[in-house]
Amino acid sequence: MADGIIRNVEIKGIACAVPEKIIRNETYASVFGEDKVKKFINMTGIKTRHVAADEQCTSDLCYVAAKNLMERLGWDPSSIDALILITQTPDYAVPATACVLQYRLGLSEDCIAFDINLGCSAYVYGIWQAATMISTQNINRVLLLVGDTSNYGINPKDSGTAMIFGDGGTATALERSEGKEIKYFLKTKGSGYKCIMVPAGHARSRSKTNMKSSDYELAMNGSDIFNFTITDVQKGLSDFMTQYSIDKNNVDMFVFHQANLFIIKHLSNKLGIPLGKVPISIDRYGNTSGESIPLTLVDALGEDTSEDSIKLVMCGFGVGLSYGGIYLEMKKSICLPMIYTNYYFNGDDEN
Repeated sequence: MADGIIRNVEIKGIACAVPEKIIRNETYASVFGEDKVKKFINMTGIKTRHVAADEQCTSDLCYVAAKNLMERLGWDPSSIDALILITQTPDYAVPATACVLQYRLGLSEDCIAFDINLGCSAYVYGIWQAATMISTQNINRVLLLVGDTSNYGINPKDSGTAMIFGDGGTATALERSEGKEIKYFLKTKGSGYKCIMVPAGHARSRSKTNMKSSDYELAMNGSDIFNFTITDVQKGLSDFMTQYSIDKNNVDMFVFHQANLFIIKHLSNKLGIPLGKVPISIDRYGNTSGESIPLTLVDALGEDTSEDSIKLVMCGFGVGLSYGGIYLEMKKSICLPMIYTNYYFNGDDEN
């Protein structure tokens, strides 16, 4: 297991922006039938989702979150040494969307900017990547952006995926801070890469002539994902907490990827964690892919202005199959209130 302690790094702020447009899953009764939709809502817990407008991209939601966070922290754009964007719905195949955002946010040309392609485990991998850069390199400030507009490429007539996903963009500010530390573990079970997959549209299918339109849409194997979560993820997180003497009774909050309510409850039960320590956002925002952990934190703490600190365990798991966890302490007040926006970039000037 890849694990360790990253020292002298702290999260200074978290912001999240979601589209203003809300879709109620009960409206799908006319497509899939009332009984099927009720069963879906009862199992997944997903009642409503925020869905991006046609013009709205992942970069637009991350841009709004980042601008608000930089203003809140008083960070001058020239002081940011690196920008990392983790998404599976970039603006373009080429170039990296992080380069576009470096320009749009007015960051220095000395700023490192790159994309990472990960889904549900994106946030824990992103924290590890950003914190490692600060801890081991001549880098003081990193802006970590995690977002997706997952409803792009979804078949609206596929009951397996049409009612699941919400869209959003997040920004997390990390800074060098003496005495602070972040504990982590990261794992990959690539043998299950077909469990969540878009089979066509890139190099592996370029010479094939028998591709169907459905091959360009997201497909999921729900039972395999469930088994992966309650076996591999549960064991990985349990081993991590044992190895680093993290007592679940001393943890204030366990923030899990918002896959679906049934999986979250089952994972909590297997780990012996009271549901009162497990915040839920999936009922109002849907499965928001890699941004679901920071979104859930903002949803739970965004209106809390106290300077109290909390001890957190975060765990992301899913597409890949990739998973990992983070343990850290942070102040409640570093989370900004949720931002609702219709903003999009028109390609020339910020509007």
